[in-house]
Amino acid sequence: MKKKAAKQNGPASPLAERMRPQSLAEFVGQGQLLGEDRLLPRLLSQGYLPSLILWGPPGVGKTTLARILAQASGAEFAFFSAVLSGVKEIRELVARAQTAKEERNAATILFVDEIHRFNKSQQDAFLPHVESGLLTLIGATTENPSFQVIAPLLSRCRVLVLDPLGLDDLRLILDRAVSDPEKGLGVLGLSLAPEAAAHLIRIADGDARRLLNSLEIAANLAREDETGGKIISLATVEEAIQRKSLRYDANGEEHYNLISALHKSLRDSDPDGALYWLTRMLASGEDPLYVARRMTRFASEDIGNADPQALPLALAARDSYHTLGSPEGELALAQAAIYLATAPKSNAVYLAYQAVQREIRQSGSLPVPLHIRNAPTSLMKNLGYGKGYQYAHDNAHALVDQHHLPDELGEMIFYQPTNRGYEALIRERLYKWRELLKARRKQNKGE
Repeated sequence: MKKKAAKQNGPASPLAERMRPQSLAEFVGQGQLLGEDRLLPRLLSQGYLPSLILWGPPGVGKTTLARILAQASGAEFAFFSAVLSGVKEIRELVARAQTAKEERNAATILFVDEIHRFNKSQQDAFLPHVESGLLTLIGATTENPSFQVIAPLLSRCRVLVLDPLGLDDLRLILDRAVSDPEKGLGVLGLSLAPEAAAHLIRIADGDARRLLNSLEIAANLAREDETGGKIISLATVEEAIQRKSLRYDANGEEHYNLISALHKSLRDSDPDGALYWLTRMLASGEDPLYVARRMTRFASEDIGNADPQALPLALAARDSYHTLGSPEGELALAQAAIYLATAPKSNAVYLAYQAVQREIRQSGSLPVPLHIRNAPTSLMKNLGYGKGYQYAHDNAHALVDQHHLPDELGEMIFYQPTNRGYEALIRERLYKWRELLKARRKQNKGE
């Protein structure tokens, strides 16, 4: 069996290449596309495969999946590099596909790696052959295809989004590579320390190729024990990847310690502390989108309307990371952390929301005042729904003297804006409005 693997991949094939799955059953991850009764297995069971663009970060199996789909469909497979090939090679490929169709009635799947690097003339050259069905295109890209692929070609392809591999996915790939005696490192009798495995998985950052490359280097550096087996320790892994392991437990105390330190640094308006703890969490392998979610919550809870731009900026940082990934997207998170730390602070929205929650728990489902109820039917109008409602835009300053809380709550006030940042303007505005309404009431009483 070893000779078979060597014949297929060559004696010097990297571990990542040797461990490349050969079937959908071996493929790890992307359950949203490959799970039971999901899109791709259903299409293959019907003998139909449309043109696809596989969009996802490096090392998640785009090339592997394309090969497996071609094999499962029984089609010819042609590999095309957007970097190394041009229009001449496209013409030659089209001619071979035409021959395969005429002589063997065989379809041709064209796999284009890094399709985002194709220029417009290259994409235009493919277009008529994809449109005619001579070629089934499978493109792989790490970039948003909406910006990189011409609209006519994109409209003829189904875009499938591949996610970074999860921790459980990477653990499965790692275990297979260590134990497989044919394609992996099983013949070496490797013993992988738990902390070494955790560090390999953390540093891989969702990338199976990075994981396997790091494991292969560590296996070559590992020392033999008294039984002749090899031990891969944390120190061996750190030496292999030239990066120290930071003490961290994504689900334990250290996780909560660090996120607490980040949150309190933001709240205390310390940009240096916030940036330090943000970077510590990212360097330790924390999910950057988790950090982005926490900063988004912070923008509402601890800043609120003192700086209304805090929330959209936090959301923009999350979206930037989601689009760019690591390491490019991490800078957007750093920008957000500094902005949030230096923004004026207010928890008035948070306190107001809590106060309303307490009131609702205490007073229950109080009825909506009749004058602000909707009255879409004549019956409801006859019952007084909407009667006496004052339309704000018909009044001076767009202000009306009518209450909007349930009658039982009277003129209860929940939101108490601070005098910090933009919220100071809100506070002043609310004060002026209330004074205007008081004066209007006095005037109406006098009349």
